[in-house]
Amino acid sequence: MPSIVSIKNLSKTYASGHQALKNVSLEIERGEILALLGPNGAGKTTLISAVCGIVRPTGGSVTVDGHDIVKGWRQARRAIGLVPQEIALEIFETPWNTIKMSRGLFGLKHDAAKIESVLRSLSLWDKAHDKNMALSGGMKRRVMIARALVHEPRILCLDEPSAGVDVELRQDMWEVVKKLRDDGVTIILTTHYIEEAEAMADRVGIINNGELVLVEDKASLMKKLGQKRLFIELDAPISALPPKLAKLGVTLADDQRNLQLVYDSEAATSPIPDLIAVLSAEGIALRDLRTEQSSLEDIFVSLVRRAA
Repeated sequence: MPSIVSIKNLSKTYASGHQALKNVSLEIERGEILALLGPNGAGKTTLISAVCGIVRPTGGSVTVDGHDIVKGWRQARRAIGLVPQEIALEIFETPWNTIKMSRGLFGLKHDAAKIESVLRSLSLWDKAHDKNMALSGGMKRRVMIARALVHEPRILCLDEPSAGVDVELRQDMWEVVKKLRDDGVTIILTTHYIEEAEAMADRVGIINNGELVLVEDKASLMKKLGQKRLFIELDAPISALPPKLAKLGVTLADDQRNLQLVYDSEAATSPIPDLIAVLSAEGIALRDLRTEQSSLEDIFVSLVRRAA
């Protein structure tokens, strides 16, 4: 089955001379959640805007659900729901009227049941006839998501969807997004929240300086690039690290009571049995040990530094 979004050698240079995108190529599969991570100014919003037809590329092409975003812009735009970073709502309107109007802009007939369904799915039904100006920041963000969904798009683009949303509402929103994915909607999101990508994404793309550094299945990425750390608390401090432990890559903390070993979790053999054997041979008793897996944030920072 062909990708629902196909991006080939996409470039964008603004009038100022700033090159926001540099030959970006990316295939986005139907029904997946793709998270785009990157520092401020990396090109995430420009990429989303190009896919949605808001920014015209200076090179390359984008095809959305089989339609070129330039030649077949009307059909391509119909397939996409966009939630931009900035909250932009008519403050004297209600969520109901806001969503009703958006549906009409796409040439669809009024459907009260559909509007109610969208509002309920985003926990907005009890606010349906309140003025937008009276809503909290999180509620306004959800109205914008509802507005983007009401014309039943096959692709939903979320540009920093959790900005200004408290932790509880953010997690509720993650569940809504996952349900949309389960219903067959393809989700493309940009985010500054590493935990958002870790919680929701099927794949992760990392952008830096306008270039797509990496696109990888989230689980595979963490498995391939993640390191494990072994922390050992000793029963008593030691004055110096035995040479055999140093050879294994073990380090001794300043308190002389804690050891640390960073190792590749995908290596053919684990260094831990050798470490335990050396400790036993040296007569060094353990009090406690624990391991930590690198998080997506660790991997993100590492990749961005490497690409800088």
